[in-house]
Amino acid sequence: MNCDAYQTGFGNEFATEALPGALPQGRNSPQRAAYGLYAEQLSGTAFTAPRSHNRRSWLYRIRPASMHKPFVAMESAGFHNRFDDVEATPNQLRWDPLPIPSAPTDFIDGLQTMAGNGSAAAQSGIGIHVYAANRSMQGRYFYNADGELLIVPQQGRLVLATELGVIEIEPQQIAVIPRGIRFRVDLPDGPSRGYVAENFGSALRLPDLGPIGSNGLANPRDFETPVARYEDVEGDYELIAKFQGALWRASIAHSPLDVVAWHGSHVPYRYDLRRFNTIGSISHDHPDPSIFTVLTSASDTPGTANIDFAIFPPRWLCAVDTFRPPWFHRNIASEYMGLIHGVYDAKAGGFVPGGSSLHNCMSGHGPDAASFEKAIRSDTSQADHIVDTMAFMFETRAVIRPTRSALESEQLQHNYFECWQGLKKHFDPQQR
Repeated sequence: MNCDAYQTGFGNEFATEALPGALPQGRNSPQRAAYGLYAEQLSGTAFTAPRSHNRRSWLYRIRPASMHKPFVAMESAGFHNRFDDVEATPNQLRWDPLPIPSAPTDFIDGLQTMAGNGSAAAQSGIGIHVYAANRSMQGRYFYNADGELLIVPQQGRLVLATELGVIEIEPQQIAVIPRGIRFRVDLPDGPSRGYVAENFGSALRLPDLGPIGSNGLANPRDFETPVARYEDVEGDYELIAKFQGALWRASIAHSPLDVVAWHGSHVPYRYDLRRFNTIGSISHDHPDPSIFTVLTSASDTPGTANIDFAIFPPRWLCAVDTFRPPWFHRNIASEYMGLIHGVYDAKAGGFVPGGSSLHNCMSGHGPDAASFEKAIRSDTSQADHIVDTMAFMFETRAVIRPTRSALESEQLQHNYFECWQGLKKHFDPQQR
């Protein structure tokens, strides 16, 4: 996918048409839209939300979104929002990567829910999922009425054919599909694996920079949203909806990706994590990991996020007389981490690409014994260049509750706690 197939910017009012003159001039819902199209508004926020936070798009499509047969409930053993099947645990948890399935499995069938909190009904919280798939979605389309989806591929590219255009992402890129947008996932490289955050709260946005100033972290110009592209095909298709934590299916006799033109701000977008402008200390100590926040979902408490999406990319560490890896810590927030590429600098082993970890509220964690011993002996008069890595974190204000299937999965590392058992006692009251 070429760069000219995208419009750049974050939170912009975009406008694009696949046929000249398909966008009406001066009015959103003309009596007769060009080309015999239907005008339809898709609202991602309340009509009366402040203009700076209001997200909606006007779509000019071949058929309105209401044209499909009635939905019926469908079984979904893996993809759900049941976060109270088992008691939450204060134990540190870590999982190996989800294996690529042997049976034909597309993106929707390959989703497995790992953990979460809150609910779509409460319009607060997060669902955390992993996926492993080996074929494209064939004759089926999907939309999520419960929240927006933040997709983080770890293996293999994804082509996300959406109502508003096509987005292609590869590992170390992300895509966000807003609530209600219909899409299909194709796998151009075959087997694919990755992570998905399902945001039930306010829409993800860029964090405020505060004293950092006007530049740094993720820059708005590096976000890309697609140009209009439509499918005018008929056949026997399936439309899958996620609604209030459950999956529903309906028969549809045409592709729902039939939007010929659109304008608005409720749009899918992608971002390349390698463009993140990392900020850090150039003297001593190091700032909190909030300086690595790419996107945030605000809560009703100022300064406290419903979700923060943070990354740990290649960077220079040059703070002197400082313990440079992430320090030992306990947080009021809860952290779910994943590794996209390379090695995480606070773990000597066990945390591999495609794997994940969960450290809940006030559960102590930090570097393993080998990483600690290496760090206290390193020469901090020399800068340390961390390269060829990309880890990420979903951080939330509420406890992240693992699902029964995650706690019973073969991928759970029951010996994870052992990585800290080798930490030595260095205390000597006779020697400062």
